[in-house]
Amino acid sequence: MLKLQSNNINETVAGGFLDFNRFLATKRKENQSIMTVSVDMKALLESGAHFGHKTSRWHPKMAQYIHSKRQGGHIINLEKTAEALEAALPEVSKIAASGKKVLFVGTKKQLKDITKVAAESVNMPYVTVRWVGGILTNVDTVNRQIKKLKDLERRMASGELEARYSKLEVQRHQEEIDTLNERYGGVKDMNEQPAAVIIVDAAHDKNAIKEAKTLKIPVFAVCDTNVDPTGIDYVIPANDDAIKSVQLILDYFVAAVKEGEAKKEK
Repeated sequence: MLKLQSNNINETVAGGFLDFNRFLATKRKENQSIMTVSVDMKALLESGAHFGHKTSRWHPKMAQYIHSKRQGGHIINLEKTAEALEAALPEVSKIAASGKKVLFVGTKKQLKDITKVAAESVNMPYVTVRWVGGILTNVDTVNRQIKKLKDLERRMASGELEARYSKLEVQRHQEEIDTLNERYGGVKDMNEQPAAVIIVDAAHDKNAIKEAKTLKIPVFAVCDTNVDPTGIDYVIPANDDAIKSVQLILDYFVAAVKEGEAKKEK
């Protein structure tokens, strides 16, 4: 697996930008097992992935991922971000190659749309509105709600509800369908436990992490400087507030899934 040596790279942000991409390419040639999805260090920098929270809000356990301080805020070490992605992406690819599902989670307001688009682009389940307790750990209850949702959708599509009930009652049924879809729409076709969970904001969706860990499901999570990374299998240190930063990381995960699925088809 890729190993970045600190003496090869002196600076990631302040004082100029060095050619990390050339360095990473060299390391890939040394290890042919590395997947073809490449981490673009310049793109990480341009996306603002290195901007952490104010120093007053930091979590001490994120110290190893912090490069420096600037204007009252922490700067994330993008060398660590690249190293983390290089370790995580092959694992996601392996899972996809095995035919198993990866659950995407991103319920923060500004991140939910891009999380949904990313998951749908590779036909993976997702939760983007609200993490309903028990999605992973209380399968029986969740499955009952999903069964109810699918039954209502079937009856609505066939015209059965319209034929049997008044317009007001049909409207109420549609509202119930909408509510259930909001809660479970992204996982209604997830017929088995996911093999991994990708979380775009570890602080915001900590309940999803707890449930995944209860079931020993690997967690890949974007962690800003205010996050306690304890228990997260693959910590991706990065700005979780900037849409461009999270979008870029999602793009990497999507590419990893696609590469794994391509291997499965072969």
